[in-house]
Amino acid sequence: MTLTPRDLGMNRTISRRDFFDGIAVSTLGSVVSGGTAEAARQAAPPPGPSGFRGGGPEALSVPHALRDGRFWQYAGPPEPTGESYDLVVVGGGLSGVSAAYEWRRRRPGASVLVLDNHDEIGGQARRAMFHRQSVRGRTGGAEAGLADAVMCDEESFGADTLVRLTGDWVSRLPLAARARDDLRRLRHDPPDWFPGLPAEAKQERLAGLTYSAFLLEVCGAHPEVERFCRSMSCPEWGYDTRALGAIDAWGTGYPGFGGLGLETDKPSRYNSPTVRKQWGIGDPDVYLFPEGNQALVRAMVNRMLPDPGSPDRAGDRVRFRLSSPVVSVRDGEGAASVAYFDGHRVRSVAAGSVVLACWSAVIPYLVPELPAAQREALGEAVRVPLVHASVRVRDWDAWRRAGVRRVRWTGAYWSLVELDPPERPGGPAEVHLLATPCRAELGPRAGAVAGRRELIRTPYEVLERTIREQLTRLLGPAGFDPARDVEGITVNRWGHGNAPEYCRPWHAFYPDGPFPADVARRRFGRIAIAGSDAAPAARADAAVTAAFRAVEELIE
Repeated sequence: MTLTPRDLGMNRTISRRDFFDGIAVSTLGSVVSGGTAEAARQAAPPPGPSGFRGGGPEALSVPHALRDGRFWQYAGPPEPTGESYDLVVVGGGLSGVSAAYEWRRRRPGASVLVLDNHDEIGGQARRAMFHRQSVRGRTGGAEAGLADAVMCDEESFGADTLVRLTGDWVSRLPLAARARDDLRRLRHDPPDWFPGLPAEAKQERLAGLTYSAFLLEVCGAHPEVERFCRSMSCPEWGYDTRALGAIDAWGTGYPGFGGLGLETDKPSRYNSPTVRKQWGIGDPDVYLFPEGNQALVRAMVNRMLPDPGSPDRAGDRVRFRLSSPVVSVRDGEGAASVAYFDGHRVRSVAAGSVVLACWSAVIPYLVPELPAAQREALGEAVRVPLVHASVRVRDWDAWRRAGVRRVRWTGAYWSLVELDPPERPGGPAEVHLLATPCRAELGPRAGAVAGRRELIRTPYEVLERTIREQLTRLLGPAGFDPARDVEGITVNRWGHGNAPEYCRPWHAFYPDGPFPADVARRRFGRIAIAGSDAAPAARADAAVTAAFRAVEELIE
């Protein structure tokens, strides 16, 4: 049954918010256009200064103008504010705030200015993240009979089939009989695919393959097995198994490796840094979409600012200047100069030291005097795009009737849909969705670039329609009505989402090096480089460690 925009509730008055890379561009009026998704994609104009928040290239206009060589054609020379600071931090995310905090800890009387292009402190720390989670102590979850499930969707298998992961769930999959047999074998009794090879050689073979290639070329699995497993890696990696290394799939417990006889008490030298770091750690008991890193950012900010409600108050030793994208950083004899755009003109401040805690790919445009090798290495940090959506629904009755809580989709736009049950029954609930635009078949780097371009061109209307359609496909049989039950939608598009991480088979130099990040993060006079790109890894601890390292370099 094809639902019209009115059936889906596209004409209803609800709260709608859209952000691009955390930057609020505008606010969407209460309704969106009611055309088809394809028509909206082709005809919808780019967002203007009013309407909805984010969702278009305007959100990155200054960085893109720098990249394209257009900014300085129209901007005047920097006008000094007359301000001078011991430290200027570029970037107000977790790494930037950590750098400011550590500097003040080591030099309590220092003056610090943090510049950020967002309109709120936190940067990527404000991004909602999916986590494996415990359901203990919650209203929903196992006690309410809710189970994890997989939607074998129309995009992959020609029709939607919801399969709860309980009992002999493989027998209920809409796969060919041989595909189901292959999946059972991979899960329960896989052979040694590389007989006669020592463990190191087996790991080296895995390091040269993606997980999809392992399934198809090594295991000879039915193609429907690969299609069923493809989206398994999306929540953790931001791309599907056509880009996930087989060595990391082995390291995180994917099907098919049990017969290789590899030791499980330690990781392989070929495993990515995150897999190695998390080796042997069981799934933590964390709740869905916790405040997480933003709570850490807020705690540090509250300790540094006398009045967090006035982050840029004259006379304070620490100041945060928001909506101020940095456009130039120059090292000089007596001090560095940091220039930013305040929305009207370019202003500059003097700095005794500078920590760049922004995206590495932006740094060559801010500091063009960097050595060519360092500029090239910084450009290697291509971030993986992500889209998170939060939907407020009237109640969660349809979820209880369907008996599901967390649903992986095998091929639809939103690869994960998850319920966050309310603390008390009967009230509104939050539903969270994840999409991974990376074109994984191209590899993480090229796929991220292609996916980001597509994400920038996608109108908000298309995203809302896909959200409503997938919720209806999932819960419609259990009584869900998108026009009646959806009360609000927030979309967070992270065109520059996960920091890149060295992993096989895409980085042949890993794990022996040399690593581009070692060159990229070199100190340049009074300028040090932080941020998770400098690790590189999409982890909070990596962002904090990079900040502390940058401070240490400048203070030593």
